[in-house]
Amino acid sequence: MNIDAEIGLFDAVPYIPSPHCDERPKNALIDMILIHGISLPPGEFGNGMIENLFLGQLDTSLHPYFQSIPSLKVSSHLFINRQGLMVQFVPMIKRAWHAGASEFQGRSRCNDFSIGIELEGTDEMPYEKIQYAQLSRIVRLLMKNYASISRDRIVGHSDVAPGRKTDPGPFFDWNYLDQLLYRLL
Repeated sequence: MNIDAEIGLFDAVPYIPSPHCDERPKNALIDMILIHGISLPPGEFGNGMIENLFLGQLDTSLHPYFQSIPSLKVSSHLFINRQGLMVQFVPMIKRAWHAGASEFQGRSRCNDFSIGIELEGTDEMPYEKIQYAQLSRIVRLLMKNYASISRDRIVGHSDVAPGRKTDPGPFFDWNYLDQLLYRLL
């Protein structure tokens, strides 16, 4: 697997363009990976609703929870489901709308300089080993292609929006991710 840096796409990952993105600010340096956890409705997996949300096609009549997010416009650069299957929604050269109101090390608007990766999951249960394996492959490739991304700049949504967001949650195993990264680096 490789990244075409000119267009910001992985060559071996299906790409389904999300309308929920825009241009990064001029001269923005991509130097952070932001890891998220998501399930729709909360606690349910494998039903295509996350993909529909990122594509702006979520049918809010399908579940009462969806009626609380009818105008939500979010996306991620990459989504990894519970089986380890990946989909890219936004090229890395563009700004995905994943962090919202955010700040890290004194810099606000984290979407401007980060790559958002969503893992299908919840704060209440562990993620799957295959998700960590895929995530470590992706992170390794991103670190190779974006030299400003160091391990201390791979953080969770909760790190940039404390009090507002809790994902990827207490069951996300940062030590295991590090073991996989250091084994691969």
